[in-house]
Amino acid sequence: MAAVLSAGVVLAGIVVLFLATSIKIVQEYERGVIFRLGRCVGAKGPGVFFVIPVMDKITKINLQIIAAPVASQQVITKDNVTVTVDAVIYFQVVDPAASVVKIRDWYTASQLVAQTTLRAIVGRHELDQLLSDRERIDGELQISLDAQTEPWGIKVHRVEIRDVGLPESMQRAMAKQAEAERERRAKIIAAEGELQASVKLGEAATVMATSPGALQLRQLQTMVEISAEKNSTIIFPVPIELLEAFQAVSRITGQPPR
Repeated sequence: MAAVLSAGVVLAGIVVLFLATSIKIVQEYERGVIFRLGRCVGAKGPGVFFVIPVMDKITKINLQIIAAPVASQQVITKDNVTVTVDAVIYFQVVDPAASVVKIRDWYTASQLVAQTTLRAIVGRHELDQLLSDRERIDGELQISLDAQTEPWGIKVHRVEIRDVGLPESMQRAMAKQAEAERERRAKIIAAEGELQASVKLGEAATVMATSPGALQLRQLQTMVEISAEKNSTIIFPVPIELLEAFQAVSRITGQPPR
């Protein structure tokens, strides 16, 4: 009886050990790539699944999107300017079995490919394009990288150039160019203002020429403005018609005008 009980305990222990080693759990963002006797039989998950102990080996793969920095690269642009460029790449494992079977270290390989591709793509563009049309260059990088990593089961979602470092001489030249551009715009704006002012003054002169009363009102307004600031001697122009009228009166009366 004792022997049977011992055998039962041993059998129960074997069953428990078997279940403990055969039940596997992976998270929602993971997959388990299964190798049976050295041969890949696919990926399972998420949740609970069973494997054959001893015969099966499982490798867990994370399917979350990873943001990886691309090391700074010195690149010579198409117009022979040396710049320092760094970027960030967003990629994700979409085929867990391929990422394990077809490449040894897909993360390191993807970063190395991103570095070489960054130098190649940026080298095909001029500096002005690199600074002003960065979104299009990011798109070219994403398409090129995605085509290279697709056989490994890696999907490149996005590539962004973070910073473009310029030599000091180029920075000074660009600063001078920007300053000259600002001065040009300021001169154009000032010239346009003078042109508009001259047009308005011409219109005002035309109105005053056709209406002598308007000219007199303007003279009086100017005198008021001058007298409001300081005590001044004002020379007031008298219309020639008024002087002729006074002379005519003096000739008739025989007395000089007062």
